[in-house]
Amino acid sequence: MRYLLFALPLILLVGLVAVFAMSLDRDPGLVRSVLIDKPAPSFAMAPVPELGVPGFDTATLSGEVTVVNVFASWCIPCRAEHPLLTALKDVTGVRLFGINQADAPENARAFLAELGNPYDAVGMDRDRRVSIDWGVYGVPETFVVNAQGIITFKHVGPLDAKSLEAELLPAIAAARR
Repeated sequence: MRYLLFALPLILLVGLVAVFAMSLDRDPGLVRSVLIDKPAPSFAMAPVPELGVPGFDTATLSGEVTVVNVFASWCIPCRAEHPLLTALKDVTGVRLFGINQADAPENARAFLAELGNPYDAVGMDRDRRVSIDWGVYGVPETFVVNAQGIITFKHVGPLDAKSLEAELLPAIAAARR
């Protein structure tokens, strides 16, 4: 019995090391969302003032496939992925909506004025409430919503050419079926 008391912490330590070691080869960009195959959360966002595009709400997501991108002017990876969003809009013609997270309106306007505005609608999420409801961990994140308003895909982190071709474009095509 005495040996068991001494061995128990060692056994627990070995078990913990084994769990961590098995987790090392997992893709850190793969974050499962409980919202996949569920309706988009109920929300309504006002537009960014003086941007020239409307805000949007849950009902706006129905009717056509929509890509929803969460971004912010202070987000360096958002700046890097922005040309890909513009290309996505040009190539696919998909509706592209932006959730502007925790940004001052003047910063959001300056960001989009500098890089171009590929969004059909941009909603202000100053308090991050909508982002929380969507299960956003950080910016940027990108979602595909089918014509029935069901979230079918989530990409965590900035899009790059590889993720655009291998993940986002096939997810858009699948949502259109």
